[in-house]
Amino acid sequence: MNDFKEDVKIKLIALDMDGTLLNDQHEVSEANRQAIKEAQEKGVYVVLSTGRSLRTCKEHAESLELTSFLVTVNGSEIWDSSGELVERNFVKPENIHWMWELTKHHNTKFWAISTENNYFNEMPEDIHGIQWLKFGFNVDDDAVREAIMKQLQEKGEFELTNSTPTNIEVNPIGINKAKGLKLVCERLGIGMNNVMSVGDSLNDLAMIQEAGLGIAMGNAQEQVKKAADWVTATNNEDGVAIAIRKWVL
Repeated sequence: MNDFKEDVKIKLIALDMDGTLLNDQHEVSEANRQAIKEAQEKGVYVVLSTGRSLRTCKEHAESLELTSFLVTVNGSEIWDSSGELVERNFVKPENIHWMWELTKHHNTKFWAISTENNYFNEMPEDIHGIQWLKFGFNVDDDAVREAIMKQLQEKGEFELTNSTPTNIEVNPIGINKAKGLKLVCERLGIGMNNVMSVGDSLNDLAMIQEAGLGIAMGNAQEQVKKAADWVTATNNEDGVAIAIRKWVL
């Protein structure tokens, strides 16, 4: 940990959800809940920055009584504190259709997020009449995953990350959690140097690298740990609470 990090004044905490804020039972621990409450009472913004859609993270935001923005679908959607949409970034329907064909070719599981629905291993009839935000591949076979990744990279139109080592997450090129947080910081009048980002996967990498303080979970992928300024405990050991208490409270 570089010495200058000690002087970083944290005004915003950006938290990934799965594998970070949530334990393996998909719950927020009491320790995490309490640390977030104390941070907010101190005037620090707490922002969920997640690959999930608003539909699947709103309940957690409400139960934590968060009073700030939400960065959802890896930055494809940004929501303000009153639940109003600030920005939305789409994946072209023809690209969604192409990726769906790719899953059939490689016989892999997948999911897709539109503005209205989350789809798992099945697609609606009218793919071209829907506004799409993200596509994901679930691939246990390393060789197949690498082959898909190569085809996606060759397209040159996608931001490619993951939320577990066996999946690939696809957003529009240039769209990620860091870009979403920059917009939030602009709205709040603070700098990215005042942000502490906490995450575990490649879709957290950009926000961990670009924040004033980047924290990797103890259960994070190795590449994320290498990029981080500090590594906390795992998502089952209140790693978020430990990071908040060390660097914010």
